[in-house]
Amino acid sequence: MRQIFKNVKQKLVSKYIKNSATKNTKEVLQTVKEQLVSKYTKNDNSKSSKTFKPRIKARIRRNKQIISKNIDNLFDWIKGAEIIELKKCNTNEDPVRPELDNKFRTSYGRKIYGVKYKGEIHAVMCFAFTNEIPKSVEELDMMSKDAFLQSIRRDYRVGKIAIAYTVWSKKRGGGKLIVKEVFKLIKKTHHLNRLITLSPLTEMARKFHLSNGAVQIQVNETTQNFEYEKV
Repeated sequence: MRQIFKNVKQKLVSKYIKNSATKNTKEVLQTVKEQLVSKYTKNDNSKSSKTFKPRIKARIRRNKQIISKNIDNLFDWIKGAEIIELKKCNTNEDPVRPELDNKFRTSYGRKIYGVKYKGEIHAVMCFAFTNEIPKSVEELDMMSKDAFLQSIRRDYRVGKIAIAYTVWSKKRGGGKLIVKEVFKLIKKTHHLNRLITLSPLTEMARKFHLSNGAVQIQVNETTQNFEYEKV
């Protein structure tokens, strides 16, 4: 390879000396060097392009296959999931209100719902039932107790408003799924007519509920309320 390069160089030097009598040796060599660099750079780029194009195409095809498979897996688990009422949940997993124990979550008509798939719970939503919109956990506690006591005289149909005060998901798509399914359950009842949240005052909570179709109805000192009119 070196010998070929040397021969080409000599021929080019001879050519340029013959045609450029007015140029000195340095100028000739510089011209030859530029010509050689240009020629071999062009050839190398052409070869590299031909080598890498099939690799890039193969990688794109592979990525498309992986994305398609992941989407299929996502929808498969959602189709096979079911919503159930729970007697208790792991409160340590609750990123919103871990301080509320299971006794609080199941007293005075309050309920815990979970999304179950293949024997495991992948999303949880906790509810209290009231006749007014609470602005804090303390108000939620008081209002849900009042609604429960009032329900004794009407077949324990507690409250008119379902208040979702915490929700979390361990699997992608679980949060949206549980909101949708709980909304369906509430619409089937005869005494509940609204689904409202008691959410922490964070941007994450705001984005989650707005992206799932809720409307922000009020901002409080330490919380915010969203209402799901349709899902």
